[in-house]
Amino acid sequence: MDDLKKKTIISTLSLFFQSGYSAILGFIANLVLTILLTPKIFGIYFTILSLIAIFNYFSDIGLAASLIQKKEIEDKEISTVFTVQQILVITIIIIGWLITPIVMVFYKLPIEGQYLYWALLISFFLSSLKTIPSIFLERKIQFQRIVLVQIVENTVFYLSVITLAIMGWGLNSFTAAVILRAILGLIIIYYLSPWKMTINIDLSSLKKLLTFGVPFQLSSFLALVKDDFMTLYLGKVLGFEVLGFLGWAKKWAESPIRIIMDSLSRVLFPLFSRFQADTQKLKNVVEKVIYYQSIVIIPATLGLALVMEKMIEFIPKYSKWSPAVPYFYLFCLSALLSSYSTPFINLLNGLGKTKTSLYFMIGWTAATWILVPILTFFFAGFGFPITLVALSCSFVLVVFTAKKTINFIFIENVLPFLLSSILMGLIVLLIFQLKIPPFQSLLISIFSGIISYLLTLKFLFKIDLFSEVKNLWKTFQP
Repeated sequence: MDDLKKKTIISTLSLFFQSGYSAILGFIANLVLTILLTPKIFGIYFTILSLIAIFNYFSDIGLAASLIQKKEIEDKEISTVFTVQQILVITIIIIGWLITPIVMVFYKLPIEGQYLYWALLISFFLSSLKTIPSIFLERKIQFQRIVLVQIVENTVFYLSVITLAIMGWGLNSFTAAVILRAILGLIIIYYLSPWKMTINIDLSSLKKLLTFGVPFQLSSFLALVKDDFMTLYLGKVLGFEVLGFLGWAKKWAESPIRIIMDSLSRVLFPLFSRFQADTQKLKNVVEKVIYYQSIVIIPATLGLALVMEKMIEFIPKYSKWSPAVPYFYLFCLSALLSSYSTPFINLLNGLGKTKTSLYFMIGWTAATWILVPILTFFFAGFGFPITLVALSCSFVLVVFTAKKTINFIFIENVLPFLLSSILMGLIVLLIFQLKIPPFQSLLISIFSGIISYLLTLKFLFKIDLFSEVKNLWKTFQP
């Protein structure tokens, strides 16, 4: 148990470091690229990424998740997963290559868009070869090694895109960066987690793996339909420029969520799977996740929403993104609310209740495709973010469902940070009323917001965040 606890802490901290590092690097890259490139280029990039994500779904059918969830795995199961996945991947790539003319005509892509599409197909194949080594590391909860690979990949990708964009490569900047990232990532993962590729299909193993994998993958497919298919739809209906604005707004609004929840989710699924039979330990982990998630995500999201307009004011050539700010506010609200669904969906999946999480995904997907076209017709670009805000409110149902299995405390672990963040927001708004230049106003408001948040927690709710950091080991104790 001590070994598992140590691995959990190291893995979680490694993922947070990677998320923080990638967030800073991505922040710098995003600033440079959004200054150098147009919203239309970003719209094309988001569209093609969504198309490849659709291909990626059909490359797995839930087999990788099945291997992670199982207590023990056999060599024949590993080779079966690898072989089936490669058959699916190669088939999809051939189909993807054959439909290139259709994609080009349907979205009216420039020739640079075709090169990016082909580059992402190649990257898709190389990424599929990383699946088994990654599974070995996830089962051992050695995410620090996966983190190392991701750090190298992100560094190469962002630095390549920035350098090439400065050189005037435009959309081709993404094309070259995608290939470099995929090649280096593949080499490093096999160095850190060696595995000799084996081709074999054991039908009995495949049948057992699919019992868990199919419902799990159906949830992933519905998430795909809800998100990536929607991006393709919006790109066609609203055009690449408006899609670029939506993509920019959503990326910024979800940045705190991506740093925190993506890291937690990677660890929580295998961790919940390990504790399936111990209700008390599950309760402890869930409550601590809610508590520490709320400490960071609520003030970070609210703070980002408050300072975004000031950022646009003083960043050179950034005024072109002003039309995206109203979208950004809506995405901030939806991201914050939906973040409280994520850990409980992981809990349900970790406990093998994939059908329950599947039902939620069916509801979210159906509602998305009913509401977005209707609201887009009436409110144009606002239709999509308004829909996400409405659906994110359903986190209440997810929490209620999870409490039927594990009787955890929710509101008490959220309320102190919500109230402290609201007070922080009021202080920041008061500072904005002062006649101070944008840059100085931004610095003063950020500093004052952080101080007011910490002091409110300490004196009003008796929560000392510095002490919480010192007790981080106890925080992750199962």
